[in-house]
Amino acid sequence: MARNQAASRSRETRFYGIGLTSSSRPAGQQTRRFALPITGEPLYAKNVNSAFIGTSLEQDLWAAGIEDLVLSGVTTDHCVNTSVRMAANLGFSVTLVADACYTFGRTTPNGLELNAEAVHDAHLASLMGEFARIENTNDIIAG
Repeated sequence: MARNQAASRSRETRFYGIGLTSSSRPAGQQTRRFALPITGEPLYAKNVNSAFIGTSLEQDLWAAGIEDLVLSGVTTDHCVNTSVRMAANLGFSVTLVADACYTFGRTTPNGLELNAEAVHDAHLASLMGEFARIENTNDIIAG
């Protein structure tokens, strides 16, 4: 189902798709076709983990009357986590789409290897409730 169709099913919420680019993307890494901005969607270039720092995203959302955000992205423990926390702290109501985010395995300071699923789940758990409602794609589409 197209993004616009899924969003139109939600309760009286207007759809406002945005794209974010990062200047820190490794050379040769391309955005996958399904994630490219739809014609007319604003595109914000960010240089730090938060989508709100150094961009007009916050002002543009408020100016458009948008208070409820549905977020997804890469990586759960860095950019997604930071943007979700900032959005909530700025007063937005945030839903994070858990199965539309991913991360990578990490190594703790004492050498413990954490697989990507453990890192992802731990960060979802820390965001759940205080900063965001956590749902999956099928929940969002079903409304």
